[in-house]
Amino acid sequence: MGKYDGKSVVITGGSSGFGRTTAKLLIDEGARVLITGRTRETLDEAREHLGDNAIVVRSDAASLPDIDALADRVKAEFGTVDALFVNAGITRFTPFEEMSEHVYDELFTVNTKGPYFTIQKLAPLLAPGSGVVLTTSVANVLGIPMISAYSATKAALRSMTRSLARELLPRQIRVNAVSPGPVDTGILDRAMPAEAAEQTKAQMRAQNPMLRFGEPAEVARAVLFLAFDATFTTGAELAVDGGGSQI
Repeated sequence: MGKYDGKSVVITGGSSGFGRTTAKLLIDEGARVLITGRTRETLDEAREHLGDNAIVVRSDAASLPDIDALADRVKAEFGTVDALFVNAGITRFTPFEEMSEHVYDELFTVNTKGPYFTIQKLAPLLAPGSGVVLTTSVANVLGIPMISAYSATKAALRSMTRSLARELLPRQIRVNAVSPGPVDTGILDRAMPAEAAEQTKAQMRAQNPMLRFGEPAEVARAVLFLAFDATFTTGAELAVDGGGSQI
């Protein structure tokens, strides 16, 4: 008998990285999980990896019609939801002097507007006692070059976590955030040229107190703690960063 037997969970941005890892841990312990992503190829790979207890939905976190359609699909599949992991997001490495309005708006639309309306549309489906977890970042408290706009989107999510935790208390819904530090999900390799990515990763390892990257499973376990076990915790942010933002 699995720890999450009978539980229904929605994970946006669940087709790769620690979103997919979180889905896998839940499914292995008996949960039914609906994941979203924007890329059909990545979603197909996730479906094969996760198996029959995964429901895979193509949905763009930047599109309000997609979010409305997602809420309808979740209601049809689950009725009520026990946990919502709001994880969809993007990163753009751009110097401050070169930031364009287009990239700035894209970051805020996907990383901040999308999560806000995802929670708004899915909140009526969340069961009393359920947990919402947002993905912030250590970048919301550290001054890191090249990602100033991205960092601002994650700081907005940190504020949103507190505000929505207060607003959803009457519905007995907890809202918390997980704040990952350097985790090897492949995002740097996808976002940067190979040589630059390797240099950046080496620098990040050297600067981290634990001198390493985190594993996706380490973030996933923190998400599950906040979603299910931290029953007297709301409005909090849990850093999973090897101590990088703390010591």
